[in-house]
Amino acid sequence: MECGEFHVNYKQDMAIWKNSRVRIRVLVMVALFALFPLVASDYVIGLATLCGIAAIGAIGLNILTGFTGQISIGVGAFLGVGGYASAILTLKLGLSFWIAMPLAGIITAIVGGLFGLPSLRLKGLYLAIATLAAQVIILFVISRWDSLTGGTAGMMLSRPQVGDFFFYSEKSYYYLMFAVLLITTVFTLNLFRSRVGRAFIAVRDRDVAAEVMGIDLFKYKVLAFTVSSFFVGVAGALLGHYTMIVSPELYSITVSIEYLAIILVGGLGSVFGSIYGAVFITLLPVFLRSGVELLSGIYPEIAGVLNGMKEVVFGLVIILFLIYEPEGLAKIWRNIKDYCKLWPFSY
Repeated sequence: MECGEFHVNYKQDMAIWKNSRVRIRVLVMVALFALFPLVASDYVIGLATLCGIAAIGAIGLNILTGFTGQISIGVGAFLGVGGYASAILTLKLGLSFWIAMPLAGIITAIVGGLFGLPSLRLKGLYLAIATLAAQVIILFVISRWDSLTGGTAGMMLSRPQVGDFFFYSEKSYYYLMFAVLLITTVFTLNLFRSRVGRAFIAVRDRDVAAEVMGIDLFKYKVLAFTVSSFFVGVAGALLGHYTMIVSPELYSITVSIEYLAIILVGGLGSVFGSIYGAVFITLLPVFLRSGVELLSGIYPEIAGVLNGMKEVVFGLVIILFLIYEPEGLAKIWRNIKDYCKLWPFSY
């Protein structure tokens, strides 16, 4: 407890932000992100939108893997379920995006819950293989069910609209993403102050002990898959309508690995770590590409070699985080804050 904090009831002790100073800082940060599109270019706003959509999906994955301890390598396919569900609901059934997006999340949650059924008997590597099977099965269905999904050709979507206003501009879609990200973040922060969230954490820490205490492992493991898949499906719907296309190759195993990298780099079991990791992993290829272009202008002959090094650098970054800071960017940020609080008395 920091100096100046005096909690007199459980409500104060359980608050997300425990004093007015922190609450004011959070409000200022939200205001800055809300004003960000007014001063940024469309290209930067587009990158920020992609980061935010990735953060929504990463928070969903972190609920399952970081907080409940159930590894999943099928998040790419669940993104596809969300994207295709929204596309089918809007294009073939004529529903509004505002109805299709939550329904896409619900459909993805049902699919995720079904593939989460083996989690009661499977752990670790075996569960990872089961979710990998989900990735293969879902992509197989998407690519072969031509009459419903368009097969390998995919489907073309349109941007959402409210009345006569379409979210075609980068700024308007950024604010849509920002609203969904805020709702996802606040919900997840409150989830782990509830009985369900604490049960998730107990399952992660020691499932046998959790079962002895009366926690229904089957119920909470499947529930974790369901809640996680809901947010991944919402992220898939947002991404599909942002890019205005859904296609099987957009949801490959590479996407699943990238999302695992996001929560590993950002920090397992950290909501804000999911956001940090999404920004880092999404922008890393952009900075690598800029570096390659800069160096190729000086040394044209090494441009081909540097282009082949992008994947190596990506993998190296993940390995370095796992070795030197397993708790990710969230822990690095906490260390910086602690240092600033204690300086110059760092001892």
